[in-house]
This record gives sequence, structure tokens and C-alpha cells, in this order.
Amino acid sequence: MKNTLMKAALESGKILKENFGGTYKISSKEIVSNLVTEIDKRSEMKIFEIIKQDFPGHYILSEEAGALIQDSEYKWIIDPIDGTVNYAHSIPLSCVSIAVEKSGEVIMGAVYNPMSGEFFFSEKGKGAFLNDEKISVSVCEDFERSLLVTGFPYNSSSYTPDPVSIFKKFILKDIPIRRLGSAALDLCWTACGRFEGFWEYNLNAWDVAAGYLIVKEAGGLVTDLSGGKYSIYGKEILAVNNVIVQKAMLEVIK
Repeated sequence: MKNTLMKAALESGKILKENFGGTYKISSKEIVSNLVTEIDKRSEMKIFEIIKQDFPGHYILSEEAGALIQDSEYKWIIDPIDGTVNYAHSIPLSCVSIAVEKSGEVIMGAVYNPMSGEFFFSEKGKGAFLNDEKISVSVCEDFERSLLVTGFPYNSSSYTPDPVSIFKKFILKDIPIRRLGSAALDLCWTACGRFEGFWEYNLNAWDVAAGYLIVKEAGGLVTDLSGGKYSIYGKEILAVNNVIVQKAMLEVIK
């Protein structure tokens, strides 16, 4: 299964890299700024092809195609391009994200940015890796020295609390914050110590499943925005390096 996962990520990643900066069809989903490209669909088709060849009876959940429902304890959770808006604007911060869930528990995940060549991988109980080198979360325990990352949902103004108001609270505390435009990369960059914390609203399982496991296996903590138990099928996430940063971030968010 690991070989299939890695092959699917690498082969679909080739499609992203070969077409990066090129000309292809781009359309919108429910709102104008929520994009889908021809490359999303080609990447997804390649992933489906590889999974079905090796595991034809497995359940597949993917952002663009939806669910291929099968009676299986295994589910593949796929985002063929996480960071499509970046990709469509030739910004090299996007990736393929694929996770495997067994009986409701994420057991394996891969996030591959072919433009940078960074391949993140984790398997439950076996650690997290970046290009075969083991990674771990930041050791920083000083919240004021933290570097955070976030993202904003489409139609941010319709949410309560308003995600922009939460962002403003961190800014007013002089905490530096970045926005990459890819939740999967936000999680992976938290896992490898580049960020101390990440939070976001209105995410889907395909955005976070692989990155969630990578953070956990790198020694990080993942909860919802109340500090409660996290589910990849929830709509909000807080991922941090340690309980000190977690507590400080929760105080601001609450």
C-alpha cells in the first residue's frame, strides 16, 4: 500500500510539474475565486488509475470526483491539487495530497510539491519524513517568538466568528503570520518546524487528512479550535508544536 501511495503521488506530481506555468482550461466552482483546472482533473485521473489497479475494492474520496463508495475498511482521501489558486497563477506553492484511512483512522499520508521537490510522508507509528529525512516539530516554546500560518475560507465574512477578526487579534499581538494558500503545505511546514502553529476554518477531509497524520507523527498536537478532539471530517483545525503554543493560540481564538 505504501508503494501504491507513493507512486500515485509521484506520478500525479509529474503532471503538475509538466504543466506548471502552461496554458490549460480553468473554471470556477460555486464562487468565482474557487478554481478548478484541467490539471486537477488529470492529476485525479492518474491517482484513481493507480489505486484502482492495485486496490480495486477500496473506497475513494476525492475533491473533484467526489466519492467512489465501496464496502471496504480502507478509504483513500485525495486532493489532486491542494493550492489550485496558487497553481493557476504560477505560484509554486501547491501539492498533491493523498491519505489512506483504515476503519476510520488515518494510517498513511503523502504530500508532494513537485515544483519544490519536497515529498512529505508518514505512516502511523513510524514517524514523519521529508525526502526520506525524519522530521519533527519546532522546539520553540515562546509564543511571542512563534511564526504562525493560516488560511481563509471562501466567503469569510459569512462565518462566526469572522476568521479575519481572529487573524487581526494575532496581528495586534505582533505575532508574524503567513498565508501559503495550501492547507496541506501549512500542516507539513508545521510538522517540519518551519511554523509553530496553524489554524483554519472550513476545511475538508482531502485538505487535511495527509497533513494531519504528518504533524502527529512529527510530534505535534492537533485539535479543533476549542482544543477538543480533532476529526478530519470536522471543519476547523489547530495544529501546533507544543502545549504552550497551543494554549496561547486557543486564548486568542476564544
